[in-house]
Amino acid sequence: MLWKAIQEAGYIDEVKIGLDVASSTFYKDDVYTISDVKYTTDDLIELYCELVAAYPIVSIEDPLYEEDFQGYVKATKKLPIQVVGDDLFVTNPKRLAKGIEVGACNALLWKVNQIGTLTEALEAATMAKKNKYGVMASHRSGDTEDPWVADLSVGIDSGQIKSGAPARGERTAKYNQLLRIEEWLGSKAKYPKDVFK
Repeated sequence: MLWKAIQEAGYIDEVKIGLDVASSTFYKDDVYTISDVKYTTDDLIELYCELVAAYPIVSIEDPLYEEDFQGYVKATKKLPIQVVGDDLFVTNPKRLAKGIEVGACNALLWKVNQIGTLTEALEAATMAKKNKYGVMASHRSGDTEDPWVADLSVGIDSGQIKSGAPARGERTAKYNQLLRIEEWLGSKAKYPKDVFK
């Protein structure tokens, strides 16, 4: 339905799809259950490959259970797109270092209040970028209208931000701040970055 809407609106060349699967929410006893169908890790990765082949999906967040580092390694190798670790890394430099070491994901979802301090969050972003991982700055569910995450996103040059569908004020506040920043910076400001080409 989403792809049909994109086509009918005439935005095929401008809109790409990113998924936040939150797979830990449907994982139990070593299987993933979707609409009463059970999937192993390999089966679920294969399903993602089919979806990526059929639709312009360029990014997938949390495709597997949050402790399955080896599953993420498989997914990252098989999927020719950005694989983002949120629940896997929780903006924690130690968990991110483990992921980088084994090759799990190729991008970090960056939430400052997830790790607790700006210092630790900046350490995680720096580590990710140094190891050629993408960094997607993110708001938190139930966030306020304070647009600070937009400023931080530009400040660390993430080139990506996740603020949700622009249906509520706390979300549009971030997008409006990005528009203001673009006005200030001119052509130096670019969202999204190359990962979506």
